[in-house]
Amino acid sequence: MTGRRRITSTILHFSRRPARATALTAGALVAAASLIAGCGVIPGTGGADDTIKVMTWAPSNTNATDKPGMPAMAAAYAKWINKNGGINGRKLRVLTCNDHNDSVGAAKCARRAASEDVVAVVGSYSQFGDSYFAPLEGAGIPYIGGYGVTNEEFTSTTSYPVNGGQPALLAGLGKALAGNCGPVTLIRPDSIAGDELPALIDSGLTAGGHAEAVDQLAAEDATEYSEQADRALQDATKDPYKQGCVVPALGDSTNIFMDSFRRTRDGYPKVRTATVLGSVDQTTINTTGGASGPYEGSYITGWYPVASDSRWNPMKKVINEEAFGDNRIDPADAGVQTTWIAYTVLKAVLEKIGDGEVSARAVRQTLDDGFKVTTGGLTPTLQWPYQGRLAAVGFSRLVNADVTLQVVKQGQLVSAKNGGLVNVTKTLENANID
Repeated sequence: MTGRRRITSTILHFSRRPARATALTAGALVAAASLIAGCGVIPGTGGADDTIKVMTWAPSNTNATDKPGMPAMAAAYAKWINKNGGINGRKLRVLTCNDHNDSVGAAKCARRAASEDVVAVVGSYSQFGDSYFAPLEGAGIPYIGGYGVTNEEFTSTTSYPVNGGQPALLAGLGKALAGNCGPVTLIRPDSIAGDELPALIDSGLTAGGHAEAVDQLAAEDATEYSEQADRALQDATKDPYKQGCVVPALGDSTNIFMDSFRRTRDGYPKVRTATVLGSVDQTTINTTGGASGPYEGSYITGWYPVASDSRWNPMKKVINEEAFGDNRIDPADAGVQTTWIAYTVLKAVLEKIGDGEVSARAVRQTLDDGFKVTTGGLTPTLQWPYQGRLAAVGFSRLVNADVTLQVVKQGQLVSAKNGGLVNVTKTLENANID
């Protein structure tokens, strides 16, 4: 956002500024007029073959956060839909785009979505909401089921998020740790974006009757964190009668911190580690050693049921049928799961539209008209009012504040004890976010 340093991580870029207006730009109006005056193609349906075009984007082959499983999941979903007769007889065509983890790439993907007349951008990941939302808003294209990594996803009226992003995860983690931890130390980026993280975890801790976390700042681009790990352990072990908890929330740098932490912790009493999806997921756990890695025993809050839950069986069936052997698609990856849920929403909307005109405008109008979507129990019933319950704290589009508490056992994320879905809407309503 204007005047703020960007952190290259999956930590939300919080801001309290209002969402942009969604009116069409003059350029978009001219483009729409030329379509109407031309061949008469219904925007987004692809013309004579009655194909519905959508786009899914995510970074891949970069030196930062990559999410290649998301466009791969989208492609597999389209193959499955089309093999089974399409949606209301219409074929689904998925365009994919690599934003390369930079703002220019994100803007290019959004402009391509507009020029291709897609009816929605679905199940996507990009850290650069400032770059891609303006073109989408100008063209009136809905953004369904983003990963939840930018503040704009929870403020823009063209955004339809399916999870609660980092706000829900941190509030839920604080609530879970309140009854399980002694002193809690939060290690977070020394940045403007990082400044908002303590209020979120503290909202959960204080709701559970726990003291606020020790707020420990760390450089976001450090190559090692031995000093920060030492200080975190000192703070977390101050109570000799109750095991403390250390919570790194450093996005892409969390692994670097944990490597330093593993080398430092032997000189201290035992502590527990905890973090959130976006800093760590199953893919991260796998690549850092699994059961012998630094995350074994860690609490982690997520948005959805664990990957072994039977509610994921329909997704796994599609992956097995249409993408067997595609190692980009991990059913345990939160990005893949988010894309599946986002396409579940899209399918429901298109079925509601039926034989009517399929366009970005029609999709938005359906979503804005009180439409409710069920996702097989993976989320609560989803509905997007213009102003949700969390508008007062700056998250007007956040409609799913459910989280799950998970723990790493034998290298796998599994449900923690009493690890069902917990709603943290009320907790977030009381968050002291300046």
